[in-house]
Amino acid sequence: MRPVGGREMLGKGGHAALTLMSLLLLWQEAAAIEVPPDSKIQENLKQPPTIIKQSVKDYIVDPRDNTIIIECEAKGNPVPTFLWKRNGKLFNIGKDPRVTMRKRLGTLEIGFRNGGRPEDYEGEYQCFASNEYGLALSNKILLRVSKAPLWPKEVLDPVVVDEGSPLVLPCNPPPGLPPPLIFWMDSNMTPIPQDKRVSMGLNGDLYFSNVLVQDIQNDYSCNARFNFTYTIQQKNPFTLRVQTSRKVAESPPTFLSPSGSESSKMVLRDEQLLLECIAAGLPTPTIKWFKRGGDLPAHKVKFENYNKTLKIPRVSEEDAGEFVCMANNHLGTIRHSIDVQVKAAPYWLDKPTNLVLAPEENGRLVCRANGNPKPNIQWLVNGEPLNKITETPTSANREVLGDTILFRGVQIGSSAVYQCNASNQHGYLLANAFVNVLDMPPRMLGPKNQLIKVIVNNRTFLNCPFFGSPLPELRWFKNGQGSGLDGGQYRAYINGTLEIKRAQKEDEGIYTCVANNMLGKAENQVQLEVKEPTRIIQAPTHQSVVRGSKASFHCKVVSDSSLPSKVTWTKDGEPLYLGWRLKKDEESLTISSVSEDDEGIYTCTVKSEIDQDSASARLTVLEDASLNPSVFSAFPPDRPDPPMDLDLSDPAARSVRLTWIPGNDHRSPVTEFLVQFEEDRWEPGRWQDLSSFPGDLNSVILQLAPYVNYQFRVIAINSVGRSLPSRPSPRYKTSGAPPDAIPRDLHGWGSEKDNMEITWESLDDLERNGPNLQYSVWWRRKDSGDDWTNVTTFHTKYIVHPTETYVPYEIKIQARNDFGSGPESNIVIGFSGEDKPTDTPTELRLSTVSSTRATIHWKPVDLSSVQGEFKEYRLYYWRESSLVPGLVVSKEKKTTGFYTTVPEPSGILKDLVPYSKYKMFMVVANSRFESLPSNSVEFTTVEDVPDAPRFFRINRRSLDTLYLEWGKPLEPNGILIGYKLIYYRVNGSRLGPQQIETFQPNVTEFILRLPDRSARYKFNLSALTQVGAGEVYAEESPHFTNEAHIDQVDIATQGWFIGLMCAIALIILILLIVCFIKRSRGGKYPIRDKKDLPLDPVDQKDQDGSFDYHSDEDNKPLQGSQTSLDGNVKESDDSLVDYGEGGDGQFNEDGSFIGQYTVKKDKDETEGNESSEATSPVNAIYSLA
Repeated sequence: MRPVGGREMLGKGGHAALTLMSLLLLWQEAAAIEVPPDSKIQENLKQPPTIIKQSVKDYIVDPRDNTIIIECEAKGNPVPTFLWKRNGKLFNIGKDPRVTMRKRLGTLEIGFRNGGRPEDYEGEYQCFASNEYGLALSNKILLRVSKAPLWPKEVLDPVVVDEGSPLVLPCNPPPGLPPPLIFWMDSNMTPIPQDKRVSMGLNGDLYFSNVLVQDIQNDYSCNARFNFTYTIQQKNPFTLRVQTSRKVAESPPTFLSPSGSESSKMVLRDEQLLLECIAAGLPTPTIKWFKRGGDLPAHKVKFENYNKTLKIPRVSEEDAGEFVCMANNHLGTIRHSIDVQVKAAPYWLDKPTNLVLAPEENGRLVCRANGNPKPNIQWLVNGEPLNKITETPTSANREVLGDTILFRGVQIGSSAVYQCNASNQHGYLLANAFVNVLDMPPRMLGPKNQLIKVIVNNRTFLNCPFFGSPLPELRWFKNGQGSGLDGGQYRAYINGTLEIKRAQKEDEGIYTCVANNMLGKAENQVQLEVKEPTRIIQAPTHQSVVRGSKASFHCKVVSDSSLPSKVTWTKDGEPLYLGWRLKKDEESLTISSVSEDDEGIYTCTVKSEIDQDSASARLTVLEDASLNPSVFSAFPPDRPDPPMDLDLSDPAARSVRLTWIPGNDHRSPVTEFLVQFEEDRWEPGRWQDLSSFPGDLNSVILQLAPYVNYQFRVIAINSVGRSLPSRPSPRYKTSGAPPDAIPRDLHGWGSEKDNMEITWESLDDLERNGPNLQYSVWWRRKDSGDDWTNVTTFHTKYIVHPTETYVPYEIKIQARNDFGSGPESNIVIGFSGEDKPTDTPTELRLSTVSSTRATIHWKPVDLSSVQGEFKEYRLYYWRESSLVPGLVVSKEKKTTGFYTTVPEPSGILKDLVPYSKYKMFMVVANSRFESLPSNSVEFTTVEDVPDAPRFFRINRRSLDTLYLEWGKPLEPNGILIGYKLIYYRVNGSRLGPQQIETFQPNVTEFILRLPDRSARYKFNLSALTQVGAGEVYAEESPHFTNEAHIDQVDIATQGWFIGLMCAIALIILILLIVCFIKRSRGGKYPIRDKKDLPLDPVDQKDQDGSFDYHSDEDNKPLQGSQTSLDGNVKESDDSLVDYGEGGDGQFNEDGSFIGQYTVKKDKDETEGNESSEATSPVNAIYSLA
């Protein structure tokens, strides 16, 4: 690949290198300016163009595409303009009607909808983006059209070869672009089996190390697949005939590829290295690989094609060297050495980057690349080689030293785009980097006049982001005084940040940052306030309370008086919802009527806008003291002490008695003892739970397993928690015994077509019962009458080999150890391995096809050919296309299965999409494999009614119109001929007469004029095909707010409403007058007149119809109780008399209370002024009675 411009080696020789080093050491370079990503600065910043998107260098396109897109995008300010060169000449886009350029982009679009051939536009393209500050280049883009040429016509004579001789069937594929993928198949499109003896080489030829009689075939066909065009070209097939003899002579290895004893290979860095050795011989030779002078890099090398191919995916320079492949059989050994050379196209070591400088500053661009051979470096400016540019005043400020350009004292107007081109014979690199000379007065980038609040003694940062060119000098001042803050507890950073190491109250004030350069200055202010911390000075403490009582947590906080703070409570990390039982005030949380659900960790958190503090305490709920007085104590209950003095007695083969002395229960009775064990054979040091026992026992019989060396410990448990474990007991070893358990999960299945794997689960360690655990496995062919075959193994798997394909076996298993054999398992049925079905369903056809279903028929296979468990006939089908023009469909393959063994099977394929074209084929499947596919069938479903419209919206655009809008159905299921809209006017629960509108298929909106503003409608919309109307989409016109407003006004002006209001007012007036008259006469209520008279036990009603509710029961407390807010239940001390005035409550005839809850008056005052009791309007009503 040639470079972008002419080649020139600069800075040759040692003198030039010494000069460059001296200049770089003596030269003072200013740091390049970094332009911040601030939108306001970016909008006003003038900038040379930068290429941000381009097509790949080697651009291959599909000739079937209607449009070729060659990408080129650039950014800059002003917006760049673009031009293209083709094959080194200006490409005039305006003269070619097929070529357009995207607006504000340089991307080319070449269209062929109206004719033309993509081949006419092959060539080398390069994009140029320019504005007034420079010009940037794209890579040179080589556009080529993919080619898939046909195989040359040829007549191939049969290939005749002696048995045992080597053979190469040549492929010689046509040269495609890109090269095709090669594979060999027979006439049934079945891949030619490849193995150690027969394989395809890297060049596509098919190699036979030795030919056998089984290779006789008349359809060896080489196929080339061209990925771009998705086509496969097939070579005429070879016919192979093998001449046999009584005795086939063996032969030593010879190389078929490569030839000779040595060869060489060149590969580029980062590409894939493929080395191949294919040998002939009988027996088939084995291939091994070596590297002279070192080992093969195991982490990189992969062996493929039965060790005939060595692959290194990304080769590097250290992989160069001499690789040796060795082929051997028992008749001899041969070697072939391959000298691998690794070259390299240029690659970047230091890619040039954009440089922004202020006037009079220095800078440099560096372009370093490596390669093999070493690449040449060429510099260009705005697309022109530097050595061809006429000297200008600005060019005097730059100097080219090999791979570096130095800039000294740059001036306004020196902005340009520089290109670095690194090239050698294997390729090139091109990079654009602009030098932008920028002058800009200082600008503040952060928000103005910020208020910063910090906590005293905290480390604090005040930010003041700024920008300018030349880079401004920034200084900080406090309260407008001083000569700048830097030193002591202040530290000023170059990015504009001021650090205060420990903020104090005296640090409060207004801080001003000032940025200066030669073009001006800018300033900003930050106000700092130093606050006292928010903290908890009285934290909640752990509480242990009796169930049903009250618990309180105190949380006292202090904070800065100017900072609002808020206290929140959580339980176990979750928010706490307050209610009648949970109440909080400023300094505490109170829980009434505590229950077990209230146990947990309670956390008090106080937050201000700048800090927070938190503290936690545990609430433990104890048993009710009234039920167990021993619990109630001045000290809260605690976990029990561990049990003591463990003793073993009554030893037996599989049991022992364990006795212990309980420890102190600490005011909470022990409810449970947990016995744990540890054994020193299988998992020494690990304690495991054995059994739990009630808390009132201290001597128990432990059931044990044989052949285990136990020791025990005990843990006591009460309502607070677990005790520490006790000290271990003495060890106790049980005697061994034959296994009691049967191995679980016994299975027999084939992993290969000629074996059966018998697997089972190992016994647990405590099920072994003795040393040397083994498993005895028996198997025999089912229903064969054969004797059992058995094997004994330490493992949990045994492979029976060889077996016939998919035959049933009876299997059983037994565990055994040194003490004897355990029980035998039940017989289970296993199967040997499955193989690919040999037969294929045939004559796949359809009898009936509707819109969504199809009835299929096929000719079944002989079930013995399935070579495994018959699972199903599996139908693969997919929707090829829709018959609706322009409708894009998913071609995802779907499957459905049919399990049937009848002679003439059939099935129904459901859930098809109407009016579509489908394809299908069928296979027969066992548990692991599928057969070859049947014949393919293509069919179409008939038209049906469409789906519902995709959406249906009703909007009110004015007071007297409705706007209806809908979308086309996702599945039209046919050719749409229109839409039908049926609508009714809604009047309460009644519907008005039906009205119908029909629309053309391209109409998706309708405006309905309303007869009045309050009219509402119900709509039913459906799409139409020739078959009929589809699914209905129903909607109602929504309620609108102005309708509700009209209804309100109408109700308020109705006559019945006004009359009702007047009647209510009149009744209230009459009641008030009666009350006033009664009070003026000082009368009594009939009920109260009789209150001191005893009631007749038979009839307590007076002659005037009133009742006297005074009786001996009045002085008794109410039967029943009321729960207080703290959860305690207490007997009521008050009668209902206490709730009335002077002790008389008011009741209805049914005994319900209607008096007012008033404060009790003094008894003397009540008795001295009885007339004052008739002041309630309710009492006045009773007096009328």
